[in-house]
Amino acid sequence: MKTEEAIIYSYGFATIASAIPAYAKRGDIVFVDRAACFAIQKGLQASRSDIKLFEHNDMADLERLLREQEVEDHKNPRKARVTRRFIIAEGLYMNTGTICPLPELVKLKYKYKARIFLEESLSFGVLGEHGRGVTEHFGINIDDIDLISANMENSLASIGGFCCGRSFVIDHQRLSGQGYCFSASLPPLLAAAAIEALNIMEENPGVFAVLKEKCRHIHSALQGISGLRVVGEALSPAFHLQLEESTGSREQDVKLLQEIVSQCMDRGIALTRARYLEREERCLPPPSIRVVVTVEQTEEELEKAASTIKEVAQAVLL
Repeated sequence: MKTEEAIIYSYGFATIASAIPAYAKRGDIVFVDRAACFAIQKGLQASRSDIKLFEHNDMADLERLLREQEVEDHKNPRKARVTRRFIIAEGLYMNTGTICPLPELVKLKYKYKARIFLEESLSFGVLGEHGRGVTEHFGINIDDIDLISANMENSLASIGGFCCGRSFVIDHQRLSGQGYCFSASLPPLLAAAAIEALNIMEENPGVFAVLKEKCRHIHSALQGISGLRVVGEALSPAFHLQLEESTGSREQDVKLLQEIVSQCMDRGIALTRARYLEREERCLPPPSIRVVVTVEQTEEELEKAASTIKEVAQAVLL
């Protein structure tokens, strides 16, 4: 990642959920995307900070909130001097399959004197020429980001997670990161597996171009399914299929999507319905089927998956 230092957690979910409250405290202000994943939400809850939600990837809405806070700061400059401001975003959003507009985020960071925390669990090992994530994808200087977090349970096929950044930022977590202080170390076997995965990524950077092409292929192949719409970027290996029109009942929508998942499974295509803790989610996403592409899948397998999903969706929804 070309940062000064990194810290390893033994549980992926706990990585960002511990990193946020290690820095953001009561009285601080956190600006966060409404589509943020559940781990970020739990970290915000533990921080007890003042949370301000902006519309998904809407930089105009974020700047509106930042301007409003700037006005409040002018009213009470003594309080403003001790109030820290954080912007938290995902590189590639798990709940939407969309990429964050990082260049605009960085501009707002410097304009309004905020810190950026970037959760890259889905974008690490996917975006960028060498898989370093959304910073490499946009050509952003890594030092412009205050903290980068990612789990090792996606691209690295292991367990745990890591945070990286400047040395003084990472060192703080060794005493303040709850998931680091109050947990055992990552088992050596899983650490070795993650290291080997990193070695493969470094030795074969061509896999990232292959993955992007396969993502574009399946994304294009799934367009035009009657009753379903594709939600997510063409570069994302994880995206969603949502109903074009809701039945008006979330429960009924879920049943229809689950029937598609079950019939696809019977025909040898493994999908999963996106599941959420509905009573816990701050902004509950609409029901959807999550589709995940891997670099090892062949073109024939992707074609079979796309045709099967189309046939099953038409049978269930028409």
